[in-house]
Amino acid sequence: MVGGYIHNLCALIQPGEEKAAKEMLVVASAVGVASCFGAPIAGVLFGVEVMSSHFTLKNYCPSFFSSACGALTFCLLSFWSGDGETLQVLFRTNFPTVLPFYPLEILLFAFLGLLCGAVSCCYLFCHRWILRFTKTNPVLIKMLTTEKALYSGMVVFFLASLTFPHSAGQYMASKYTMKQLLTSLLDSSQWSSKSHNASVQLEPLLEWSSSGTPVCFSLAFFLLMKMWMLVLACTLPLPAGYFMPVFIYGAAIGRLLGEAVVYVSSMGVGLGQQWASNLNPGGYALAGAAAYSGAVTHTLSPALLAIELTGQFSHAVPILVSTLLANALARRGHRPSFYDALAISKKLPHLPSLKKACPRLPFTPVGQVLGVKLEQLQRAAGPLEVQRVVNSSSETQIPVVDSHESQILLGFVLRSELLMFLRHCQTESLDQCLNDVCCIHPTSVLLSPYNTVQEAHSILSVVGAQTLFVADKGRLVGLITLPEMKRILEDLAKDI
Repeated sequence: MVGGYIHNLCALIQPGEEKAAKEMLVVASAVGVASCFGAPIAGVLFGVEVMSSHFTLKNYCPSFFSSACGALTFCLLSFWSGDGETLQVLFRTNFPTVLPFYPLEILLFAFLGLLCGAVSCCYLFCHRWILRFTKTNPVLIKMLTTEKALYSGMVVFFLASLTFPHSAGQYMASKYTMKQLLTSLLDSSQWSSKSHNASVQLEPLLEWSSSGTPVCFSLAFFLLMKMWMLVLACTLPLPAGYFMPVFIYGAAIGRLLGEAVVYVSSMGVGLGQQWASNLNPGGYALAGAAAYSGAVTHTLSPALLAIELTGQFSHAVPILVSTLLANALARRGHRPSFYDALAISKKLPHLPSLKKACPRLPFTPVGQVLGVKLEQLQRAAGPLEVQRVVNSSSETQIPVVDSHESQILLGFVLRSELLMFLRHCQTESLDQCLNDVCCIHPTSVLLSPYNTVQEAHSILSVVGAQTLFVADKGRLVGLITLPEMKRILEDLAKDI
């Protein structure tokens, strides 16, 4: 959002920089993550994955530079405001460094990845269902159209009542902020073994078992309630960040599995009772946070983000294994990600999202979706025909054909050259044709009507071409520009 606002301000100062809008948004997506978490590398990778259909190599250096500046500013402001004694990671952990994890625990981390992937599929299914429900239910349609404030107030009041510390919130550590929640879940202490020892006082454990219930029950209740509460919160007509709640939810999944492994091992099952004292449930929480958030967003960068947030490079391999397996399960069957579901619900002209909703959609031939109106010039066009085309068309590249009868495409002429041609004819008062004055440029990329929408979209997005001409056996059929591609995708989205 900030990137879009900054681009609009720059456009007021420099009107000629309108073409930089997409580049500004690509860089802004990376800066947003880097500035919020102080993780520049993960921010750039997250921007590459989320904006993959728009990201080109020329955006790589600006993204890294902007992300580094944003992360540095975030850390310096945190230090100057007194939040930290020195520049440090956002979430400090105390994982053991001598033996971070046993080799056999890799299997448990792999299972954690599959578990997070399965839970993410359930979450994404519920998310898509609630989005469809809000678009089809007449009562919700009316409220979200005319009574947004009333709907938002009702949902917020309902969620706040549930999370109130003296109601159901006492079983969900609701007194904690989001940062405190994640910090407590990343604690390396074993809660399940120390919760029975009254002499041991652990601050994270006290809040999670403040009602006297077992820690595993509180974690399970937290996961059960937060699942549908997050889905309900997604219907709010407000700009909000859902990455951090999903990140914490994954940490709770990992923490629950870690505590279960500690409990089972202390009973002499699994890894053995002699290893139980060295198990680290916080490592499972960190891997679960990366795996679940990566599965929901269909990205791998949360694995690096988890490492940058905590500085725990010792758990890099388990985190990556969990994230890869969670992504593999979540992406199976062309399931839309969290962001894809939002784009599909709003019917945005975003081809990667539409492709997941309808896999056959991108393979629609270009010839079936081309517009009917096409302004063109013949090689022997005079000033009157050129003037008519300039007045009726706003394209920067006008196709030139041999004649209107043959429709054989020769190339294109720039709009600026046509304006110079008209001025030349007015000053010289000569009856000249287009071919005598203007340079007819050859087309570097030529599409066939049988090329797919996906191929045309890739050329426009990655190569950066402004106009693509479509010809069938040399005869001009039409042209595709970025606005035309947007119209095509909007028309295709209506059928979903």
